[in-house]
Amino acid sequence: DADADADADADADADADAMMPRKKRTSPPAGPDRAAALEQYRRRAAVYDWELAAFEPLRQAAIEALALRPGQTVIDVGCGTGLSLPLLQRAVGARGGVIGIEQSPEMMALARQRVAAHGGRQVRLVEAPVELAHIDAQADAALFHFTHDIQQTPAAVANVLGHLKPGARVVATGLKWADPGLAWAINLFVLPAALRSVSSLAGLEAPWALLQQQLGALEVEPRLLGAAYLARGVVART
Repeated sequence: DADADADADADADADADAMMPRKKRTSPPAGPDRAAALEQYRRRAAVYDWELAAFEPLRQAAIEALALRPGQTVIDVGCGTGLSLPLLQRAVGARGGVIGIEQSPEMMALARQRVAAHGGRQVRLVEAPVELAHIDAQADAALFHFTHDIQQTPAAVANVLGHLKPGARVVATGLKWADPGLAWAINLFVLPAALRSVSSLAGLEAPWALLQQQLGALEVEPRLLGAAYLARGVVART
């Protein structure tokens, strides 16, 4: 019977397929989760300054790399509790401007307190996701300090870079997976620190990739034995 033979052949093919090794299905890595980030920083706000104390030398190096001059305007992207704001104010002077953007209400409340304590007349704070933030200036520089989720969000990066002048300087710092070698030991430090500060580990091998894509050339230096980085670039002149 032809139909019976066909059915038998189909069953045999199905059995053979079942015995073949299946390729592991992989899903694309999840991107930043805004709701998770808001909850993360709601919990961290009270201890954030203490937790970031160990990274202050990296913050200092990043701000120095901006090479700010009096009278210039700088954007502090994801300004958190405002730890960078006094340093940026000092660099641009009374005639300059500092724009701090932060989406966490709890973190922004502390940033406002810091600005008030330091007399921040030249500081403008914007409480919003960076991709939605209204930036009312064309700035001379932008600082991305420990802003992994923001740097993995194309609309956020585009909004900031779209408000920079030609020739403006961009500096980014943060955690990254260590390069091969002692990576396993260094990443024992990176992983828990990252889990506490980002909503997605996607892109942690090269957190600066989107900035590099939009800026073109980007100089990247490993820091803290490869557990962190400092990247710098310049907006192209037209």
